[in-house]
Amino acid sequence: MRPVAIDALGGDHAPGVAVAGAVAAARELASPIVLVGQEEAIRSELRKHRLSGLPVGVHHAAEVVTMDDNPVEAMRRKRGSSIHVGLELVRSGEVGAFVSAGNSGAVMASAVRVLGRLPGVGRPAIAVELPSRSHPVTLLDAGANVDPKPEHLIEFAVMGDVIGRTLRGIPSPRIGIVSNGEEPSKGTEATRLADRALRRMPLSYVGYVEGRDLMAGKVDVAVTDGFTGNVILKTIEGFGSFLFEALRKTSRSNVLTMFGFLCARGAFKKLHGLVDHEAVGGAPLVGVNGVTIIAHGGSSPRAIQNAIRVGAEAAAADIPGRILEALNTASAPGR
Repeated sequence: MRPVAIDALGGDHAPGVAVAGAVAAARELASPIVLVGQEEAIRSELRKHRLSGLPVGVHHAAEVVTMDDNPVEAMRRKRGSSIHVGLELVRSGEVGAFVSAGNSGAVMASAVRVLGRLPGVGRPAIAVELPSRSHPVTLLDAGANVDPKPEHLIEFAVMGDVIGRTLRGIPSPRIGIVSNGEEPSKGTEATRLADRALRRMPLSYVGYVEGRDLMAGKVDVAVTDGFTGNVILKTIEGFGSFLFEALRKTSRSNVLTMFGFLCARGAFKKLHGLVDHEAVGGAPLVGVNGVTIIAHGGSSPRAIQNAIRVGAEAAAADIPGRILEALNTASAPGR
């Protein structure tokens, strides 16, 4: 098993959170971890943990890409950053995946520059898991492309199909395009063109789906532009926080409600797990020639740990290779 590299300088609470998450992941997965960043700062954090022979290494990178840095400028000027160096480790084959909770725009721009796009991919996409009544739903794009063309939406569908079959074990994932109605006349010009093309492809394409259908589990893969996808993702995250804060306040109103809350604590805990983004940890940037996982800037050690797990699973499944194979065999009219 090849190591997973983690951007130790990325995120709101780096390097402490990244180091703690990496140590937990090394203990859970028995997978080698490489912490990329300023060596002295990383080793200072490592001394706070009981490593007990865990396979955790350090690869020095002198520069830091901050959350305020312009992504394109950071990609061009900070070649010694933890983001750039970590992606170089993926390109050289020294590690199987790179995980970062840093500047997501810089990670995406650098991944395209360092790793390159897979042949046949016009726009890489961020693939996230959303909760539903029965199973997770893979949503892409969740923020990389605000205005994709029809051919890009088709690529997202093909890449989502690969994720469904390889990472989630679904023989024939059901795919839908997010729209403002189920009728073919709805949507935008881009979604209508993509809809017509996908109906002629060898995929389990079910047509348009509305926002309410996502958490109902009507599809396994939901395709949309990055603007809409990011709004959907953040709305679900916000609703989860609102719901449990409201439950907490309501439970304190009187003795009976408090007793009822305590009796149903197990059920509420399971419900919280469904909308807890930290349980997923990170989202793959698919369409680039290497495994890159983007984590939330405010990630906790648990979220980083789970993002590393996602990276290890994607590397083991060879997601880039599977996507390339699917793009080569898929007959996408108009491409």
